[in-house]
Amino acid sequence: MFLKIKNVPYVWWSSEKPLNFKPKISTFFYLCFGLTLFGLGEGLLIVSFTGASPWSVLAQGISLNVDLSIGTITFLISIGVLFLWIFLDQKPGIGTILNALIISVMIDLCIKFVPTPSDFIYQLILAICSVVLVGIGGGIYLVANLGPGPRDGLMIGLQKKTNLPIALVRALLEITVVTIGWYLGGIVGIGTLLFAIGIGPCVALGLYLVDKLFN
Repeated sequence: MFLKIKNVPYVWWSSEKPLNFKPKISTFFYLCFGLTLFGLGEGLLIVSFTGASPWSVLAQGISLNVDLSIGTITFLISIGVLFLWIFLDQKPGIGTILNALIISVMIDLCIKFVPTPSDFIYQLILAICSVVLVGIGGGIYLVANLGPGPRDGLMIGLQKKTNLPIALVRALLEITVVTIGWYLGGIVGIGTLLFAIGIGPCVALGLYLVDKLFN
């Protein structure tokens, strides 16, 4: 099933190569659509007030020590992660740049305009929906093959080096990052746990669904 997926599928709207600065309109549309869902999910998880995603926990922890927004810190973390690509033979593309920009903007927009539900049950439902959104969005934009985002490039590079399932590699990454973020003072809650455990399977599910729908 989808939990055993080890490769990003190729569909009719996928770019033939990541370094493509003139992609088809359909490829560019699905790239931006996937990234918007991804960023929306990240932002909604923070808004749910059940604990942010592991990478957002890291951004929160850092933001407590510097005078910058979580969205801005998220962007700077993305740039930092790109340097790790040197050791993983990953190739950037316009998707890599748009990933950092769109997700950062969507996080700040959600924090500014989306209210936190007053009831814990609705907060929990919002947290679950946010994890699914991030996973599905991640699957869509990765299939566009216009370059993975910094964090997803790290995931794919590590998967190629270890040959472990994508779901497992992503889970190990998230657990490591949330530990560092928590140590720096980031908010950790049940939503963080849901994300750390669920994001790997949700990304794999997103890849699986796109493959089945478009192949």
